[in-house]
Amino acid sequence: MEQGAVFHINDASVNKQRSALKNIENLRAEMPDIPIELVVQGEAITMVVDRETALKPELETLLQEGVTVAVCRNTMRGKGISSEQLILGVEIVPSAVGELVRRQKQGMAYIKP
Repeated sequence: MEQGAVFHINDASVNKQRSALKNIENLRAEMPDIPIELVVQGEAITMVVDRETALKPELETLLQEGVTVAVCRNTMRGKGISSEQLILGVEIVPSAVGELVRRQKQGMAYIKP
């Protein structure tokens, strides 16, 4: 993956989650061709659970625009969430921490809104 940006959200606050999505939108407007990934873990997991999130339309738009949304399998296990409960298109990674390290090693900028 070419250099881009990886955003990290682990906060239950919908306002913080919405802020992260707005940051992604702003970056896409300025740099539309770079890869962008949002890594979701911990208390933020409800953000990607289809029947719990208040942000489904925004996430679906970003997914359609090519933004990768990845959720931590460890968090899913800990919270008892199955892959069927996720918004369609959300990817599962073994661990958020591992994914963040991999992406930074690939040259992606780390952003924690």
